[in-house]
Amino acid sequence: MTRTNSWHHLKGCGRDKKPLEIYMFVDPLCPECWALEPILKKLHIEYGQYFRIRYILSGQLASLDLATKRKQEDLAQQWDKTASRSGMSCDGSLWIENPIDSPYLASFAIKAAELQGKHSGIRFLRFLQERLFLQKQDISNIEVLKECAQAAKLDLTEFMNDINSSSASKAFQCDVKITSEMEVEEIPTLVFFNENIEDEGLKITGLYSYEVYVHIIEEMLATKPEKQPLPPLDVFMKYYRVVASKEIAVVYDLSVEEVERQMKKWTLQQKVKKLPAKHGTFWKYISQ
Repeated sequence: MTRTNSWHHLKGCGRDKKPLEIYMFVDPLCPECWALEPILKKLHIEYGQYFRIRYILSGQLASLDLATKRKQEDLAQQWDKTASRSGMSCDGSLWIENPIDSPYLASFAIKAAELQGKHSGIRFLRFLQERLFLQKQDISNIEVLKECAQAAKLDLTEFMNDINSSSASKAFQCDVKITSEMEVEEIPTLVFFNENIEDEGLKITGLYSYEVYVHIIEEMLATKPEKQPLPPLDVFMKYYRVVASKEIAVVYDLSVEEVERQMKKWTLQQKVKKLPAKHGTFWKYISQ
Protein backbone atom coordinates (compact mmCIF):
# COMPACT_ATOMS: atom_id res chain seq x y z
CA MET A 1 0.00 0.00 0.00
CA THR A 2 1.73 3.20 -1.08
CA ARG A 3 1.00 6.86 -1.40
CA THR A 4 1.11 8.25 -4.89
CA ASN A 5 1.24 11.82 -6.17
CA SER A 6 -2.04 13.63 -6.62
CA TRP A 7 -2.26 14.14 -10.35
CA HIS A 8 -4.53 17.19 -10.32
CA HIS A 9 -4.69 17.45 -14.08
CA LEU A 10 -5.90 13.87 -14.40
CA LYS A 11 -8.64 13.98 -11.80
CA GLY A 12 -11.23 15.78 -13.85
CA CYS A 13 -14.44 17.21 -12.45
CA GLY A 14 -17.26 14.71 -12.61
CA ARG A 15 -20.80 15.92 -12.90
CA ASP A 16 -22.03 13.53 -10.22
CA LYS A 17 -19.73 14.87 -7.53
CA LYS A 18 -18.78 12.21 -5.01
CA PRO A 19 -16.19 12.63 -2.27
CA LEU A 20 -13.90 9.86 -3.54
CA GLU A 21 -12.63 8.81 -6.93
CA ILE A 22 -11.09 5.40 -7.47
CA TYR A 23 -8.82 4.77 -10.42
CA MET A 24 -8.97 1.07 -11.17
CA PHE A 25 -6.11 -0.18 -13.35
CA VAL A 26 -7.23 -3.25 -15.25
CA ASP A 27 -6.59 -5.33 -18.31
CA PRO A 28 -9.32 -7.37 -20.03
CA LEU A 29 -7.00 -10.40 -20.11
CA CYS A 30 -6.11 -10.27 -16.39
CA PRO A 31 -7.65 -13.06 -14.27
CA GLU A 32 -6.89 -11.19 -11.02
CA CYS A 33 -9.01 -8.23 -12.25
CA TRP A 34 -11.83 -10.70 -12.83
CA ALA A 35 -11.25 -12.12 -9.33
CA LEU A 36 -11.80 -8.63 -7.86
CA GLU A 37 -15.37 -8.48 -9.25
CA PRO A 38 -17.16 -9.87 -6.13
CA ILE A 39 -15.54 -7.21 -3.92
CA LEU A 40 -16.27 -4.38 -6.37
CA LYS A 41 -19.95 -5.37 -6.51
CA LYS A 42 -20.25 -5.34 -2.72
CA LEU A 43 -18.42 -1.99 -2.43
CA HIS A 44 -20.62 -0.52 -5.13
CA ILE A 45 -23.84 -1.63 -3.41
CA GLU A 46 -22.89 -0.72 0.16
CA TYR A 47 -20.75 2.40 -0.34
CA GLY A 48 -21.29 3.41 -3.98
CA GLN A 49 -22.74 6.77 -2.92
CA TYR A 50 -19.24 7.84 -1.79
CA PHE A 51 -17.13 7.06 -4.84
CA ARG A 52 -16.87 6.99 -8.61
CA ILE A 53 -14.71 4.39 -10.31
CA ARG A 54 -12.66 5.29 -13.32
CA TYR A 55 -11.37 2.27 -15.24
CA ILE A 56 -7.88 2.70 -16.67
CA LEU A 57 -6.54 0.13 -19.14
CA SER A 58 -2.95 -0.48 -18.19
CA GLY A 59 -1.93 -2.06 -21.50
CA GLN A 60 0.42 -4.33 -19.59
CA LEU A 61 -0.90 -7.66 -20.83
CA ALA A 62 -1.63 -6.27 -24.25
CA SER A 63 2.05 -5.59 -24.72
CA LEU A 64 3.10 -9.14 -23.82
CA ASP A 65 4.58 -11.16 -26.60
CA LEU A 66 1.90 -13.82 -26.40
CA ALA A 67 3.14 -15.86 -29.31
CA THR A 68 5.61 -18.15 -27.57
CA LYS A 69 4.45 -21.64 -26.66
CA ARG A 70 6.21 -21.47 -23.30
CA LYS A 71 4.48 -18.19 -22.44
CA GLN A 72 1.11 -19.72 -23.31
CA GLU A 73 1.69 -22.71 -21.02
CA ASP A 74 2.71 -20.36 -18.19
CA LEU A 75 -0.42 -18.25 -18.72
CA ALA A 76 -2.62 -21.35 -18.74
CA GLN A 77 -1.21 -22.46 -15.37
CA GLN A 78 -1.47 -18.96 -13.90
CA TRP A 79 -5.14 -18.70 -14.93
CA ASP A 80 -6.06 -22.03 -13.40
CA LYS A 81 -4.23 -21.15 -10.19
CA THR A 82 -6.03 -17.79 -9.89
CA ALA A 83 -9.39 -19.42 -10.61
CA SER A 84 -9.08 -22.17 -8.03
CA ARG A 85 -7.91 -19.62 -5.44
CA SER A 86 -10.59 -17.01 -6.17
CA GLY A 87 -13.65 -19.07 -7.14
CA MET A 88 -14.02 -16.85 -10.24
CA SER A 89 -13.61 -19.29 -13.09
CA CYS A 90 -11.13 -18.72 -15.84
CA ASP A 91 -10.12 -21.62 -18.00
CA GLY A 92 -6.40 -21.59 -18.74
CA SER A 93 -6.73 -24.12 -21.57
CA LEU A 94 -7.79 -21.15 -23.73
CA TRP A 95 -4.08 -20.31 -24.11
CA ILE A 96 -3.36 -23.76 -25.51
CA GLU A 97 -6.50 -24.24 -27.64
CA ASN A 98 -7.53 -20.77 -28.76
CA PRO A 99 -4.80 -18.23 -27.89
CA ILE A 100 -5.47 -14.52 -28.24
CA ASP A 101 -3.54 -13.21 -31.19
CA SER A 102 -4.03 -9.43 -31.06
CA PRO A 103 -4.65 -8.41 -27.45
CA TYR A 104 -4.57 -4.67 -28.23
CA LEU A 105 -7.84 -4.95 -30.14
CA ALA A 106 -9.79 -5.84 -26.96
CA SER A 107 -8.46 -2.70 -25.27
CA PHE A 108 -9.39 -0.49 -28.25
CA ALA A 109 -12.85 -2.08 -28.20
CA ILE A 110 -13.37 -1.15 -24.52
CA LYS A 111 -12.38 2.45 -25.29
CA ALA A 112 -14.73 2.46 -28.30
CA ALA A 113 -17.55 1.25 -26.00
CA GLU A 114 -16.70 3.97 -23.46
CA LEU A 115 -17.23 6.62 -26.15
CA GLN A 116 -20.93 5.70 -25.80
CA GLY A 117 -20.81 6.45 -22.07
CA LYS A 118 -18.92 5.28 -19.01
CA HIS A 119 -21.56 2.69 -18.06
CA SER A 120 -21.57 1.29 -21.60
CA GLY A 121 -17.82 0.76 -21.26
CA ILE A 122 -18.17 -1.05 -17.92
CA ARG A 123 -21.03 -3.24 -19.24
CA PHE A 124 -19.02 -4.08 -22.35
CA LEU A 125 -15.95 -5.02 -20.25
CA ARG A 126 -18.06 -7.46 -18.19
CA PHE A 127 -19.41 -9.14 -21.35
CA LEU A 128 -15.84 -9.43 -22.67
CA GLN A 129 -14.67 -11.01 -19.41
CA GLU A 130 -17.54 -13.51 -19.48
CA ARG A 131 -16.72 -14.50 -23.07
CA LEU A 132 -13.05 -14.86 -22.26
CA PHE A 133 -13.06 -16.49 -18.83
CA LEU A 134 -16.21 -18.60 -19.03
CA GLN A 135 -16.57 -19.40 -22.71
CA LYS A 136 -12.89 -19.46 -23.73
CA GLN A 137 -13.55 -17.15 -26.67
CA ASP A 138 -10.86 -15.15 -28.42
CA ILE A 139 -11.73 -11.56 -27.49
CA SER A 140 -9.43 -10.21 -30.17
CA ASN A 141 -11.81 -11.66 -32.76
CA ILE A 142 -13.94 -8.94 -34.34
CA GLU A 143 -17.08 -11.15 -34.43
CA VAL A 144 -16.80 -11.81 -30.68
CA LEU A 145 -16.36 -8.08 -30.04
CA LYS A 146 -19.46 -7.34 -32.15
CA GLU A 147 -21.52 -9.86 -30.15
CA CYS A 148 -20.36 -8.26 -26.88
CA ALA A 149 -21.30 -4.81 -28.21
CA GLN A 150 -24.79 -6.06 -29.13
CA ALA A 151 -25.21 -7.75 -25.74
CA ALA A 152 -24.15 -4.50 -24.02
CA LYS A 153 -26.80 -2.68 -26.12
CA LEU A 154 -24.30 -0.40 -27.86
CA ASP A 155 -24.94 1.34 -31.15
CA LEU A 156 -23.17 -1.22 -33.34
CA THR A 157 -22.42 1.04 -36.32
CA GLU A 158 -20.91 3.67 -34.07
CA PHE A 159 -18.94 1.02 -32.16
CA MET A 160 -17.48 -0.50 -35.36
CA ASN A 161 -16.46 2.96 -36.61
CA ASP A 162 -14.93 3.90 -33.27
CA ILE A 163 -12.95 0.70 -32.78
CA ASN A 164 -10.72 1.60 -35.73
CA SER A 165 -10.73 5.32 -35.03
CA SER A 166 -7.94 7.44 -33.67
CA SER A 167 -10.25 8.38 -30.75
CA ALA A 168 -10.19 4.83 -29.34
CA SER A 169 -6.45 4.44 -29.80
CA LYS A 170 -5.75 7.90 -28.31
CA ALA A 171 -7.97 7.11 -25.30
CA PHE A 172 -6.06 3.85 -24.82
CA GLN A 173 -2.67 5.61 -25.11
CA CYS A 174 -3.89 8.14 -22.53
CA ASP A 175 -4.67 5.27 -20.11
CA VAL A 176 -1.23 3.74 -20.69
CA LYS A 177 0.34 7.14 -19.95
CA ILE A 178 -1.62 7.50 -16.67
CA THR A 179 -0.49 3.96 -15.74
CA SER A 180 3.15 4.91 -16.17
CA GLU A 181 2.79 8.34 -14.50
CA MET A 182 1.19 6.76 -11.45
CA GLU A 183 3.91 4.10 -11.46
CA VAL A 184 1.43 1.25 -11.58
CA GLU A 185 3.46 -1.87 -12.22
CA GLU A 186 0.99 -4.61 -11.32
CA ILE A 187 -2.68 -5.14 -11.99
CA PRO A 188 -5.20 -4.92 -10.53
CA THR A 189 -4.23 -1.70 -8.74
CA LEU A 190 -6.72 0.68 -7.18
CA VAL A 191 -5.77 4.29 -6.41
CA PHE A 192 -8.10 6.16 -4.04
CA PHE A 193 -8.32 9.98 -4.21
CA ASN A 194 -10.36 12.26 -1.96
CA GLU A 195 -11.72 15.74 -2.75
CA ASN A 196 -8.66 17.52 -1.42
CA ILE A 197 -6.43 17.71 -4.46
CA GLU A 198 -3.45 18.50 -2.25
CA ASP A 199 -3.69 15.04 -0.70
CA GLU A 200 -1.88 12.17 -2.30
CA GLY A 201 -3.76 9.19 -3.64
CA LEU A 202 -3.60 5.88 -1.79
CA LYS A 203 -2.42 3.05 -4.02
CA ILE A 204 -3.48 -0.57 -3.34
CA THR A 205 -1.91 -3.26 -5.51
CA GLY A 206 -3.26 -6.80 -5.73
CA LEU A 207 -6.25 -8.47 -4.09
CA TYR A 208 -7.29 -7.90 -0.48
CA SER A 209 -10.27 -8.79 1.66
CA TYR A 210 -13.39 -6.62 1.49
CA GLU A 211 -12.73 -5.14 4.95
CA VAL A 212 -9.43 -3.63 3.76
CA TYR A 213 -11.17 -1.59 1.04
CA VAL A 214 -13.89 -0.44 3.46
CA HIS A 215 -11.21 0.65 5.91
CA ILE A 216 -9.52 2.70 3.16
CA ILE A 217 -12.82 4.39 2.26
CA GLU A 218 -13.32 5.26 5.94
CA GLU A 219 -9.78 6.62 6.19
CA MET A 220 -10.10 8.71 3.02
CA LEU A 221 -13.48 10.16 4.06
CA ALA A 222 -12.31 10.82 7.61
CA THR A 223 -15.86 10.01 8.78
CA LYS A 224 -17.75 6.78 9.26
CA PRO A 225 -19.57 6.12 5.98
CA GLU A 226 -23.17 4.98 6.06
CA LYS A 227 -23.60 1.47 4.73
CA GLN A 228 -26.51 0.93 2.33
CA PRO A 229 -28.63 -2.21 2.80
CA LEU A 230 -28.23 -5.06 0.33
CA PRO A 231 -31.02 -5.55 -2.21
CA PRO A 232 -33.05 -8.78 -2.22
CA LEU A 233 -31.03 -11.50 -3.95
CA ASP A 234 -33.36 -11.76 -6.96
CA VAL A 235 -33.04 -8.00 -7.57
CA PHE A 236 -29.24 -8.35 -7.45
CA MET A 237 -29.36 -11.30 -9.87
CA LYS A 238 -31.67 -9.50 -12.27
CA TYR A 239 -29.44 -6.42 -12.33
CA TYR A 240 -26.17 -8.30 -12.91
CA ARG A 241 -27.65 -11.09 -15.16
CA VAL A 242 -24.73 -13.55 -14.79
CA VAL A 243 -23.04 -13.99 -11.43
CA ALA A 244 -20.73 -16.48 -9.77
CA SER A 245 -21.66 -18.31 -6.57
CA LYS A 246 -18.54 -16.64 -5.22
CA GLU A 247 -19.88 -13.16 -6.07
CA ILE A 248 -23.18 -13.85 -4.28
CA ALA A 249 -21.29 -15.36 -1.32
CA VAL A 250 -19.04 -12.30 -0.93
CA VAL A 251 -21.85 -9.75 -1.35
CA TYR A 252 -24.32 -11.49 0.98
CA ASP A 253 -21.80 -12.90 3.51
CA LEU A 254 -22.87 -16.48 2.83
CA SER A 255 -20.89 -19.65 2.27
CA VAL A 256 -20.68 -20.92 -1.32
CA GLU A 257 -22.62 -24.02 -0.16
CA GLU A 258 -25.50 -21.87 1.13
CA VAL A 259 -25.58 -19.95 -2.16
CA GLU A 260 -25.64 -23.14 -4.22
CA ARG A 261 -28.50 -24.59 -2.15
CA GLN A 262 -30.57 -21.46 -2.86
CA MET A 263 -29.62 -21.50 -6.55
CA LYS A 264 -30.64 -25.16 -6.86
CA LYS A 265 -34.09 -24.23 -5.53
CA TRP A 266 -34.28 -21.36 -8.02
CA THR A 267 -33.17 -23.63 -10.85
CA LEU A 268 -36.16 -25.87 -10.15
CA GLN A 269 -38.39 -22.78 -10.16
CA GLN A 270 -36.74 -21.75 -13.46
CA LYS A 271 -35.54 -18.45 -12.01
CA VAL A 272 -31.89 -19.15 -12.81
CA LYS A 273 -29.87 -21.38 -15.09
CA LYS A 274 -26.53 -22.93 -14.18
CA LEU A 275 -23.69 -22.11 -16.56
CA PRO A 276 -20.87 -24.59 -17.02
CA ALA A 277 -17.50 -23.34 -15.76
CA LYS A 278 -14.19 -25.03 -15.05
CA HIS A 279 -13.82 -23.56 -11.55
CA GLY A 280 -16.65 -22.35 -9.36
CA THR A 281 -20.25 -22.04 -10.56
CA PHE A 282 -22.01 -19.27 -12.48
CA TRP A 283 -25.73 -18.57 -12.66
CA LYS A 284 -27.73 -16.73 -15.26
CA TYR A 285 -30.91 -14.97 -14.19
CA ILE A 286 -33.94 -15.89 -16.32
CA SER A 287 -36.28 -12.94 -16.91
CA GLN A 288 -39.73 -13.89 -15.75
